[in-house]
Amino acid sequence: MPQKENRSLWITGLVEHFLTHSPLNNLRNKEGAPAWDEALVGFASGADPLFQEYKEYVGPFHWTPLEIYNQYHPESKATPEDLTVISWVLPQRKAVRAMNRKARKFPAEDWARVRIEGEKCNAGLRAHIAQTLTDEGYPAVAPMLVPNWAWVKSKNYGYASSWSERHAAHAAGLGTFGLCDGLITPKGKAMRAGSVVAKIQVAPSVRYYNNHQAWCSFYVDGSCGKCIDRCPVRALTTVGHDKETCRQHLIASSKYVKKTYHYEGYGCGLCQVGVPCETRIPVKKAREAYEQGELPPPPPPLA
Repeated sequence: MPQKENRSLWITGLVEHFLTHSPLNNLRNKEGAPAWDEALVGFASGADPLFQEYKEYVGPFHWTPLEIYNQYHPESKATPEDLTVISWVLPQRKAVRAMNRKARKFPAEDWARVRIEGEKCNAGLRAHIAQTLTDEGYPAVAPMLVPNWAWVKSKNYGYASSWSERHAAHAAGLGTFGLCDGLITPKGKAMRAGSVVAKIQVAPSVRYYNNHQAWCSFYVDGSCGKCIDRCPVRALTTVGHDKETCRQHLIASSKYVKKTYHYEGYGCGLCQVGVPCETRIPVKKAREAYEQGELPPPPPPLA
């Protein structure tokens, strides 16, 4: 078993090896192109207060790491401090982004394929990391793969879920939220995410932000809003994201994808490309601080 100080490198290596060698990492298109090139990996303590805040703000149905862990490893006595949330971000490949940047209403073919084939790969990665850790003596569970994971209506946020990959990634230092609700990461907003909760102690990743919107130019100084123009169904405005309008468009996209590409898929993602946050942190000071490893100032005290 790896020593404590090497566990983050070991787990990151497991993710990278899977993406390099798994046959699941394939779009099943004519070229047999991979779904993903790389990953960003981060870690959060199961005792991080952010997880309790999610439960309070999103709803009581939203699991903390300890809650989901105890459901599937009741025989293993654990405290929140014993647990680590392992999170990863899978940035969309350059070719896929370029195709979708040209789209005006419905997704490019490979973008729709990523939503299906890429997510199959992501699910395989979740299962692989959880099983490998468990086999090595670190019981683990992938929250998105358990049968009782569900969509739930949140009083404050509309559509929500038992566990959010984007929120786990935010806690693990991998990004902050933008106007369209997407997570802006060091590799941009065009991405998907995954996570596993395990009884293993790994040093938490540094969060180079002091609030959940610190990397979005619109929220920082109002200087952006490009994602509003990219949305083909006006689901985005300066007040935020209309989840129901967005959902209905995704449903409609499945008919287009089947008719046009002869493929059973769906998607959109137009707000994730052709925008300043497509491939990087758009806020210059925040980007430079991240690249130089500078911590942000603490948030101002509550009035």
